[in-house]
Amino acid sequence: MKELKFSPTQATEYATRHDVLFYALTALVVLFTVLVGVAVLYLMIKYRASNKNVDRTKRIHHHLGIEIAWTVIPTILALIIFFWGLLLFKEVKTPDKDSSDIYVIGKQWMWQFQHPNGIRENNELHVPVGRPVKITMISQDVIHSLYIPQFRVQFYTLPGRYTSMHFTPNVVGKFNIFCSMHCGADHSKMGGYIHVLSPSDYTKWLENGGNRFSKNSESMIKSGLKTFAKNGCSNCHGGADTYRAPSLHGLIGRKRKMNDGRVVIADEAYIRESILTPYNNVVEGYEQIMPVYDLSEGEVLELVEYIKSLSRAPSMFEENEKVYKNTRNHVKNISNSGEINLEMRVDSGVSQSSVQQVQHVSEQN
Repeated sequence: MKELKFSPTQATEYATRHDVLFYALTALVVLFTVLVGVAVLYLMIKYRASNKNVDRTKRIHHHLGIEIAWTVIPTILALIIFFWGLLLFKEVKTPDKDSSDIYVIGKQWMWQFQHPNGIRENNELHVPVGRPVKITMISQDVIHSLYIPQFRVQFYTLPGRYTSMHFTPNVVGKFNIFCSMHCGADHSKMGGYIHVLSPSDYTKWLENGGNRFSKNSESMIKSGLKTFAKNGCSNCHGGADTYRAPSLHGLIGRKRKMNDGRVVIADEAYIRESILTPYNNVVEGYEQIMPVYDLSEGEVLELVEYIKSLSRAPSMFEENEKVYKNTRNHVKNISNSGEINLEMRVDSGVSQSSVQQVQHVSEQN
């Protein structure tokens, strides 16, 4: 006979703290329900119409002590619950700085997970025990909601917008993944499993390529580098700001002022919007000359990861390059290994630093 469980397994420390608050709220609801119910039942029986033995002449219209008690005590309890919940909300919304990044695309009716090293999984996710994980999500079609009941975390997966959630599993095992937002005919089938592995098993899983469909997965940075070169992004975005476009080096996390006066933080959502709808965010001092690219959400995620890698790479661009004239890099060949050969056109006055930027990231990955 299977063990009867009143709640899913607690597979994170947050799940334990979440359940304590949940049971505290449940206990308070039960307590006040019983108190009010018993009081109503007692008064209903005592003062029923057929009871002629009760004194009805001394009616009490108010009682200061009771009124203060039923106002102050519930208020204090409500404030305790509020600040208790606020602390848990802050915890679940603040990822650790050393979290491992995993990207998720929700689509009818499956979950597609992608690791930075290039490993892709469908309706399955492998993570190591004890290591913080940050999940960045987006939907390819309608609104979904990624729900992992054993971790007590869930959040909306929206089309056209990045959302995120994080967790640190502390139990090795196999746990459920659900979509908790009705998303169409096969919504109930949109599920999967998250496998929490020991550090040694996770290392073996990585060494085996992680993906049963492809042994040698290409990292997201390399894939993003290819997309960057294939679409001619390096024609304008080099190692330093040019008259055509600002540099992407060191971009992530910086404040940028737009032509309309807005100041935005360059995060993943900003990079995505700048790629797909560049006319929405034009940096101050520049004109809107960037074309609109027709890219899949997977390609955009790879570009985002590549641009983030430029922020982590050491600066190589301290030359006194003030003006670039007719800067054009012609992509000649992109090999399977991720290396890029660029034909330098002498008549275009190309910047050597732009080539170094692409080659440097290729060598690092």
